Amino acid sequence: MRTRHFHLSTGVQLEGLDAGPEGGELVVLLHGFPESGDAWRRQLPVLASAGLHAVAPHQRGYAGSSKPPGVAPYRLSALAQDVLALADELQAEQFTVVGHDWGAAVGWHLPTLHPDRLRRLVVLNGPHAGTVGPHAMRHPMQYVRGWYIGAFQLPMVPEWMLGANGFALLKRAIQSTARPGSIPDDLLERYEQQWSHPGALTAMLNWYRALAFDLPTPTLRIGLPVTVLWGERDPALDRGLADAALALCSDGKLVSLPEATHWLHHEEPEAVNRVLMEAIG
Repeated sequence: MRTRHFHLSTGVQLEGLDAGPEGGELVVLLHGFPESGDAWRRQLPVLASAGLHAVAPHQRGYAGSSKPPGVAPYRLSALAQDVLALADELQAEQFTVVGHDWGAAVGWHLPTLHPDRLRRLVVLNGPHAGTVGPHAMRHPMQYVRGWYIGAFQLPMVPEWMLGANGFALLKRAIQSTARPGSIPDDLLERYEQQWSHPGALTAMLNWYRALAFDLPTPTLRIGLPVTVLWGERDPALDRGLADAALALCSDGKLVSLPEATHWLHHEEPEAVNRVLMEAIG
């Protein structure tokens, strides 16, 4: 794996991990909160060994990537444009997206509004933004599960709480919701270094704050192949969100991992990698 810096037409610079031959089919792996492109270190070598060009950017606001000031730059529409610009930079007219959590939300956005650019979409425990509201209205427990989204809207308080005592609360939020021992200590240490970058924590939280500044992803039909992997023990996201998103797909497939949580790519990397290769194949 190589660390690379991409200077994009959107005006931002993305740092990220790069693996595999540059002439291979491009696969862009998009992380969620509060991880980074390093979240995919168990997937990148497998994709690369299959001859694919796998790129896992630290998305805007994270790690060594640009951190535009304000909230509006973190709207889904802007985040999706970064991915398209990254593909342009790598001279890929079409590409595959793999997304987890917020990376999945960006992933759902892309084939909905830019279907000509994507070959396939693979989603790991991440909702389609346009289906969350209607689903939560029918299943109010999703509002309870997502309580933190409202808390993150407060100014400065979340930064203070999550950053206190060496990001103890943020690390505990990952460890307490994941299968014991599945998140390596060295990866958490890497994340702590990245969270410590000036302005990083505010930029990461601004992804949530920007929800009020952007229209949800339209609930249009998605015609390209979509595979959804879902860890059934996710404490924050209802399994029904996977079903709601797949209902929009003409060629959709659900792969359920009954014992996995939200962090399935760390807990069951072999199963995730197998499905990735079957989906991208």
